[in-house]
Amino acid sequence: MLQLAAYPRVRLGHFPTPLEFMPNLTRHLDGPNIYIKRDDCTGLATGGNKTRKLEFLVAQAIAEGADTLITQGAVQSNHARQTIAAAARVGMKCKILLEQRVSDATDDYEHSGNVMLDGLMGGEIVARLPSGTDMQQAMESLATELRSAGGKPYVIPGGGSTPVGALGYVACAQELLNQSFETGMRIDHVVHATGSTGTQAGLVVGLRASNSGIPVYGVSVRAPKQKQEENVWKLVQSTLDYMRLPASSVERADIVANSDFVGEGYGIPTDSMIEAVRLTAELEAILLDPVYSGKGMAGLIGLIRSGHFKKGENVVFIHTGGSAGLFGYRAVFDKTPRA
Repeated sequence: MLQLAAYPRVRLGHFPTPLEFMPNLTRHLDGPNIYIKRDDCTGLATGGNKTRKLEFLVAQAIAEGADTLITQGAVQSNHARQTIAAAARVGMKCKILLEQRVSDATDDYEHSGNVMLDGLMGGEIVARLPSGTDMQQAMESLATELRSAGGKPYVIPGGGSTPVGALGYVACAQELLNQSFETGMRIDHVVHATGSTGTQAGLVVGLRASNSGIPVYGVSVRAPKQKQEENVWKLVQSTLDYMRLPASSVERADIVANSDFVGEGYGIPTDSMIEAVRLTAELEAILLDPVYSGKGMAGLIGLIRSGHFKKGENVVFIHTGGSAGLFGYRAVFDKTPRA
C-alpha cells in the first residue's frame, strides 16, 4: 500500500464511503453488475468528491499559515461549495470567483442550489466573470490584493486538481481496494465523470501504483477526448513526481476519457444526462447531478448498451456528488417526461 500518512491531512469527511450494489439498474440494463461508490456521502455540506482533495489541500494551507482560501469554478460549482464548507470547519475565510460558463441561465441556476449554500456558509463570491476568463490569473490577482492588505491567502486551482489534491483520490483508490478485499467482490472496471482531472489522476495513480490491474474509465464533462486525456496525463505525471513514485508506474495508455456524452458543452443539459438522472433516482433512489455525475452515468449507461462492458463483469461507478446542483436545473427536469 502507498504511504499516504506521510502527507499532512485535515479530517473533513466521513470515510470510508459506502460501496453499494445497484440491483434495479443492473436488472434494467441487463449488462454488468453495477456498483456505486458513494462519494456523495462524504458529509461536508451535502458531500462530494472535492472533500477528499480538500483534506490535503487545507492541511497544506494551514501548514503555510494561511487565513483565507481562494478558489474558482462555474456558478453552480460543487468545488466552491465544499471549499467554503472546509474553510468554515477550520476557521478560515473563503473568497470565490465564479465563471459564467452557461449562457441563457435561469434564475434558479444563478441563485439556487450551490449558490445559495455558498452564501449560507459564509463564503464571499467576489466576482462573477465572463466565460473564457483566465481564472487562475484572476485568483492570483485577488491573492496579491489580499497579501498587500496583510492577508495570507492560499490559492486552490479549480476542482482542487493539483498533485496535493489528487492525493485524495489516491486514498480513495486504496479505500476501494480495501472494500473489494473485505467483501470478496472483484472489481473489473471503475467509471466516473472527469472534469478538472484530479479525481481521475488520483484514481489512476492509486490503482496502478498498487498493481491492482483495475482500469479507470473517465467520461468527460467538458473537454474533447484528446485534450482531456492529455490534461489527466500531465497531472498523473506531476502526482507521481510529488509522491516520488517511478514515472513508469503509469503508462499513457492507462488514461482513457470518453467525450461522447458532453453534448453542447460544460453544464449544458443533454437528453442522455436527463435520462440517467431520472433512471438512477427512480430505480435506486440515488440523486446524481446535472453537470458531473449525471453525464458520467449517462456514459456508463451508453457504454453498457453498446456492449462495452460485459454481463458478469463488476463495474464500480464513482458518485462524485453534486445533488445540490439539481435545484439550479429545476426547469430542465420540469419540462421532460419521466424515465
